[in-house]
Amino acid sequence: MADNFNFELVSPERLLLSATVSEVVIPATEGEMTVLANHAPTMTTIKPGVVSVKDAAGKVNRYVVFGGFADILPTGCTLLAESAIPMEEVTRDTLSNRIEAARAEVASAASDEHKTRLEQMLSELTHLNGIVVPA
Repeated sequence: MADNFNFELVSPERLLLSATVSEVVIPATEGEMTVLANHAPTMTTIKPGVVSVKDAAGKVNRYVVFGGFADILPTGCTLLAESAIPMEEVTRDTLSNRIEAARAEVASAASDEHKTRLEQMLSELTHLNGIVVPA
């Protein structure tokens, strides 16, 4: 049986989850990563994607996040999301609105570096749209 650890998923709007869990899969900017108890201390940025959380009883819950940071310690993990929504609350309109807002930001980007980051985020949102609410 896997060891458990504390996990919190927080957005500016609300605390989405504070629980004892056995596993969390996060969409880190450098690639998807799985966090287990006793993980080496790490801080990473989060890209738009799906966070899967397996609670101590083995039930998996999923959340859509739109960027942020994760602070990982051997005893726990805190994910500070720019915005997050439980998977069951996500609609095609929610994602379409975010994609359109990202397109508008790309069009008005002040520098090439900023435009490149926005284009990457737009790509991730478009990919996420196909995963979360398939046509």
